[in-house]
Amino acid sequence: MLNVSRRLLAVLACAALPLGLAACGPSAASDAGARNPDELVFASIPSEESTSLEQEFKPLVDMLAAETGKKIRVEKATDYAAVIEGQRTGKIDIAMYGPLSYVVARNSGVRVTPVGAQVETPGSVPGYRAYGLVRADSPIQRVEDFRGKQVCFVDPNSTSGYLYPKAALRTAGLDVERDVRPVMAGGHDASALAVRSGQCDAGFAYDTMVDELLPEKGSIAPGELRVVWRSEVIPGSPAAISDDLDPALKAKVVEAFRTKANADYLKANGFCTDDCEVGGYWGFAPADDATFDSVRQVCEVTRAEQCTEG
Repeated sequence: MLNVSRRLLAVLACAALPLGLAACGPSAASDAGARNPDELVFASIPSEESTSLEQEFKPLVDMLAAETGKKIRVEKATDYAAVIEGQRTGKIDIAMYGPLSYVVARNSGVRVTPVGAQVETPGSVPGYRAYGLVRADSPIQRVEDFRGKQVCFVDPNSTSGYLYPKAALRTAGLDVERDVRPVMAGGHDASALAVRSGQCDAGFAYDTMVDELLPEKGSIAPGELRVVWRSEVIPGSPAAISDDLDPALKAKVVEAFRTKANADYLKANGFCTDDCEVGGYWGFAPADDATFDSVRQVCEVTRAEQCTEG
């Protein structure tokens, strides 16, 4: 299941896209000129159940509409591959990626440019950690104890939900395919909740989901899950814009992400009132392709095939 060719990835992704994106085919852009559509499509990898994605990003989307003068349509992709393929085919214009899915997109020929990476506080360095999780009453104490257990991952193209955990397992002498029973939960919330319910003996999710988002929603109570492993700092998740858009339009989007896509601006300008975080983060800091070189290095360690697709 994990060794997916680029062509098969494209086929599966087209099938997974909502009806509005399903017509996968040649890019909407002509070789003769850049696109300047009346409507921009925004999508995000499914870190949470898709029903909450539109609400999570509504202040950001409303701000982008005001800055660009364009209608912004939010599409709910069912998996990471759908976002990658949607942007490849011109069906998605702006996308929220994880660091690995961004690297996969670039490696497979998707023409995108990062416009910023998520940060938790103003002026901070973009970055987060992956957690290895068990129930509080579990006898598991470390990653080595995952051997023979049913382990929840997020998605093969997830940085904190698959790539870095795979590297940790490899360091502990475990092979994802042979030494654990992997389950792809589809989202970080789903992975953590599967551990909580006992569907998985252990699992992986990113720190903000476990420390803030799920407790704030009342989905998990303090002390229900125990962290037995923490990754090194992972570069912050990027927003990326399609390179084939009109340069003036791209410039507006880039400027909006760098100066206005943050909780302070969104609240001060009436785009939200209470929870003004953007997908669980304060906002964005500048990022470029080199920001994600450390992810490429982990790809080399794990030799994950999805890192080299294309």
